[in-house]
Amino acid sequence: MKPEISEISQISPDQSVVCILGKCEIPSFLSLTKSEKEYAIRRLKEKEEMVFINSYFKCTYLVKVKESVTGYREKEEVRKAASGMKKLLKSNNHSELVITSYATYKGAIEDFTEGLILSVYSFRKYKKEDEDEKRKNYPSRLLLYGDKGKSEIRWLTSLTDAVYFVRDLINEPVNHLNATALGAAIARTGKDAGFRVDVLTKGKIEALKMGGLLAVNRGSVDPPVFCILEWKPPKPVNKEPLVLVGKGIVYDTGGLNIKTGDYMASMKGDMAGAATVTGVLYVAAKNKLPLHVVGLVPATDNRPGGNAYAQGDIITMFNKMTVEVGNTDAEGRIILADALSYAAKYKPFLIIDIATLTGSAAVTFSNQAIAMMTNADRKYVNLLEECGKEVYERIAELPFWDEYGDMIKSDIADVKNIGGREAGAITAGKFLEKFTLHPLIHLDIAGTGMLRKDDHYRLKEGPGSGLRLLATFVRRLAAEYKKMK
Repeated sequence: MKPEISEISQISPDQSVVCILGKCEIPSFLSLTKSEKEYAIRRLKEKEEMVFINSYFKCTYLVKVKESVTGYREKEEVRKAASGMKKLLKSNNHSELVITSYATYKGAIEDFTEGLILSVYSFRKYKKEDEDEKRKNYPSRLLLYGDKGKSEIRWLTSLTDAVYFVRDLINEPVNHLNATALGAAIARTGKDAGFRVDVLTKGKIEALKMGGLLAVNRGSVDPPVFCILEWKPPKPVNKEPLVLVGKGIVYDTGGLNIKTGDYMASMKGDMAGAATVTGVLYVAAKNKLPLHVVGLVPATDNRPGGNAYAQGDIITMFNKMTVEVGNTDAEGRIILADALSYAAKYKPFLIIDIATLTGSAAVTFSNQAIAMMTNADRKYVNLLEECGKEVYERIAELPFWDEYGDMIKSDIADVKNIGGREAGAITAGKFLEKFTLHPLIHLDIAGTGMLRKDDHYRLKEGPGSGLRLLATFVRRLAAEYKKMK
């Protein structure tokens, strides 16, 4: 159960409070005794970053913002501080908890709240527990006190709701979430948030001649789907839409080039890009952002059964290009390519695709950065970088030179779906670039989207990488367009 967020106008003397401090002073609204204040100030001056005061009828937690960091790093340290406190907060069994700040930067309350909510997520759907056990030691209500508006509360609520939604989808095993079930989940989310969803089934996909999606699906007993999501407000600030494309491989065995060792263990999460795109549309619709956004999600599993596509096959794609299959485990780019070609019908000013695409990206940047390749205008890239710092989902750019395209040339088709061992993340991006004439930003979240252990509030149970980045980008982009009108 995700904690609820609401705003309060004052703090009662008996309420448990977390207060983020910018300096070693204790505000009067915390209602601490003289001895409690003296104890707290002494500990804070000893460079303690968190001071806990148990007044028996309430608890007070004082969190000192680090003086050694500023800007976006300061915001991240506050989120991490919240994550570090989750066990202590749970152990004190708060039904509700006030979060406030004093003499620190604007937004500290929201940052701490966000870090805490994302830290306490757990996927317990299939554990045999009663509802009381599931809620045990949970701060079920977070009460925010301080300088903020209703729009910020709504944004924080919808953003954290979306992260929970993305994580839930990532954690669903394929026997409960095949492509059809993913399409149904996306449709339900659209109905809840107020954006349009069309789920194209196999017959329509065949009529469209999406050869890439159909080829990857050939080894499966479950049919593919192609989901079209659209948030179009009454008076959008953009004439042409932004198109987001998310990889929807609900399970990846590698196909006939089957994965070995433990490389298959986390592959139920290979649809993280699809979940992220859905989450971004959810946030845009819930906040009624005035930006026209389209989401495209091709979805299937990749299996070695039946008439599975094979190394050496030639596939005719949606845009009539032919692809030589060099490796059936490079399937994500094949289904994304059909979606990128399909996006042309919307005449987008920009396309952003997001996918757990290559081990190369994970090897290059580990879990510290999202790999980005682009041919788009630098104003969009710069804005995305700013948003990445703001939410600490940083992007790192790889070169996108034409010479990398030579590495995926084919002797018998228009292009191969894989190059050599070198520059694997870049050649995957160059493959995608061949399927659209519109400006493209390609985001590879293989390193950040599938974690082996918790990274503070980014949990191994599906971190939801890219959701907060793209939602913030869409929000900022809407504001920039609005200024120009």
